[in-house]
Amino acid sequence: MTKEELKERYRVFALRIIKMVNAMPNTIAGMAIARQIIRSGTSPSANYRAACIAKSDKDFLNKLKMVQEEIDETSHWLSLIIDSEMLPKSKVQDLYEESVELRRITTKAIITTKNKIEASERERL
Repeated sequence: MTKEELKERYRVFALRIIKMVNAMPNTIAGMAIARQIIRSGTSPSANYRAACIAKSDKDFLNKLKMVQEEIDETSHWLSLIIDSEMLPKSKVQDLYEESVELRRITTKAIITTKNKIEASERERL
């Protein structure tokens, strides 16, 4: 998957989160979780875009770690929405699975980048 394809995937994910939040119940719990997930679910898109224009591999790695944290938090909120039956599971399950897949992709990119940095540092020695 190219950086451009992953950028688009994160953008579409953010749009789906926005649509889901707009369907959340107008309850104390619904509004509280909606506020949390709108932040964590849309920020990976912006943070990944920032990573793509990073000034160095270490900068790229740090930005990817922020993406990983935010997408992991989003998975948490989505699982709470499903488990609490705040929205029908059928409406949220696919979004949850996409968050898990995006987290896996980002984690692999982090590992690859760490290995690249370490190899580069070994070459300098």
